[in-house]
Amino acid sequence: MLRKRGSLILLGAFLFVTWNAILLLLWGRVTPGDQGDLVAGPTHEMMKDMLHLADTIEVELEIQKNILIQIKNHTSLKEASNKNRAKVLAPPQPVLPILVIACNRVTVRRCLDNLLQHRPSAELYPIIVSQDCGHAETAEVISSYGSRVTHLKQPDLSEIAVRPEHKKFQGYYKISRHYHWALNQVFRTLLHSSVVIVEDDLEVAPDFFEYFGALLPLLKSDPTLWCVSAWNDNGRDGYVDPGRADLLYRTDFFPGLGWMLLREVWEELEPKWPASFWDDWMRHPEQRRGRACIRPEISRTLTFGRQGVSLGQFYDKYLRYIKLNTEFVPFNKLDLSYLKEETYRENFQKEVYGARLVTYENVAQGQLQGTGPFRLQYSSKDSFKILSKNLGIMDDLKSGVPRTGYRGIVSFFSRGKRIYLAPPPGWTQYDPTWS
Repeated sequence: MLRKRGSLILLGAFLFVTWNAILLLLWGRVTPGDQGDLVAGPTHEMMKDMLHLADTIEVELEIQKNILIQIKNHTSLKEASNKNRAKVLAPPQPVLPILVIACNRVTVRRCLDNLLQHRPSAELYPIIVSQDCGHAETAEVISSYGSRVTHLKQPDLSEIAVRPEHKKFQGYYKISRHYHWALNQVFRTLLHSSVVIVEDDLEVAPDFFEYFGALLPLLKSDPTLWCVSAWNDNGRDGYVDPGRADLLYRTDFFPGLGWMLLREVWEELEPKWPASFWDDWMRHPEQRRGRACIRPEISRTLTFGRQGVSLGQFYDKYLRYIKLNTEFVPFNKLDLSYLKEETYRENFQKEVYGARLVTYENVAQGQLQGTGPFRLQYSSKDSFKILSKNLGIMDDLKSGVPRTGYRGIVSFFSRGKRIYLAPPPGWTQYDPTWS
């Protein structure tokens, strides 16, 4: 725009100077004695000279006009070239596939319809459905989506030899085998560098793709992180702040239920992948290695699958009441640097241990004065479990880590107040015997 304006100014200046030059030239050809003749009217000779001069000027103006047009065209070509070069130099947006783990639920349609409804780009977010079990009706449902999804079929449907006491857990062995195969397909066959894993009984929030797309650069750049999850284990309605859909946390507990993994982490995990109970295995210190996951205040996934190998464990008491986010948060426009380990740890601990210490009775009876936050302290495994159970949050621990916990701290809402269930100041590490 500025260049175009500059060209117009130059053209105007040129025409102004040229016109004044013509006038000066004409006046210069008239002698003082001829001025009276000019008043009476130009002579034949003067007319001839003026016409000749006009022709000369017209030719010169045409030449100058062509020069200006060439300059303008050259400038336009240069600007277009710069724009194209900028496009070439701009880093391409990463492709982030969604891996759907399926088996024998025809309700996978609900999961896929939901994903396709909210997916902003087929190119950036390809959907890969990996099916185990060989269930024909489920396969038919998946195939009905045609090219909108990639349908993979796990080839090994054989029974798995297990210890007699684990015979009732054979489903968990098959799930672990399926995950191993499917993740190898994503990373080693299809050569993707990252993936978001969901199961066929999950529904996603409107900003599900925005959430993972915005957090992928952070996951790649921060070695103290090893996953991003869409799930809050204590995310039931009434236990989250409804006005903070943008709020994110670091957690030492592997949440699962819609989670993002990098190829580098898979290359680390794959050689030692367990035969069963893969999610609990992920929660062992040997796998976590002091790293954290990102999780939201309000979940971006919701499970609708009560029936499965877990036989509805936790579903009726907790999972069915999880609040699914409905507000679109533009995470790509937010500053997420507060989630970096050193910054987050310092600020979070300052907030938690700067909060007023209260008793369980204060919380349970709604006697908290002020806006909060408030801190409720536990000092042992038993006190944590009693407080958690009475407060209505999940009370189980895996290798000593409470669900949603970060440095032993569990954050939740109670009666509209922010509560931090925390160990005493000076916490250093988890006790794996707390399980």
